[in-house]
Amino acid sequence: MKNLLSLVLIFAIYSGYSQDVPNSLKNGKKGEFFLYWGYNWDWYSTSDIQFEGADYNFELDNVVADDHQTDWSFERYLYPGNLTLPQYNFRMGYYFTDHYSVSLGIDHMKYVVRQGQTTQISGYIGTSGAPYEGVYDGEDIVIQEGFLEFEHTDGLNYINAEVRRFDELYSFHKNIQLNMIVGAGFGGLYPRTNTTLINKERYDEFHLAGWGAHVLVGINFTFFRHFFVQTELKGGFINMPDIRTTQSPTDSARQHFFFGQYNFNLGGTINFLENNKKKKARKEKA
Repeated sequence: MKNLLSLVLIFAIYSGYSQDVPNSLKNGKKGEFFLYWGYNWDWYSTSDIQFEGADYNFELDNVVADDHQTDWSFERYLYPGNLTLPQYNFRMGYYFTDHYSVSLGIDHMKYVVRQGQTTQISGYIGTSGAPYEGVYDGEDIVIQEGFLEFEHTDGLNYINAEVRRFDELYSFHKNIQLNMIVGAGFGGLYPRTNTTLINKERYDEFHLAGWGAHVLVGINFTFFRHFFVQTELKGGFINMPDIRTTQSPTDSARQHFFFGQYNFNLGGTINFLENNKKKKARKEKA
């Protein structure tokens, strides 16, 4: 939560300050398209998770979850057929002014409820939930195989739109620039949730489960104007009131939590407006 508030404060201060900073870009960003691919590392706040079905309705309090990093190997991260296996980011966008862009992207995160943790349970579990049948009022329970396995591992897919501001901070060389980015976004959650709940059959399908919102700050190194390396810190809130958990459409879960994310991205840009101007100038010169 502190990290999220810090990001919001940076975004507010920097957005206000940058209104008075003249554009130092030797070539404007307006008309430029960009695209990047990268990977993310994620942190999640604890979450109360409510599970509801035909013969059960219970809540687990302050559940701890982690991301799930894919172990590094050339084949897992760089082989084209496996690019979507790790926690990845993809984004494409357009600069409608020299400073501001709109974009669409996906943050493919992974969310795994930690096994072996003790939490508190309230509610009831019917006869189909043996040996966990009973009425609960804040008793301790261990999350383990046979009771609950709960993961958004293919993944916690956050499909979102953003508005970003871009400003050049320093030019090391005519072909190397240091830039800063701040932004905010909103989108939907389309997780593939892998769940095994009490005695029910494992379920693992995509489902539109809710929404999220976030802010971010990033540092961008641009080389030869069209290639860049970019790191980002992102923080936000996710609310999923309709998570599918079993083969039965009447069974569901709901939860909300805060998240933090570090991204490392590689990308490129192209400016069609500039290219068209150059073509027109060549024709006029000819």
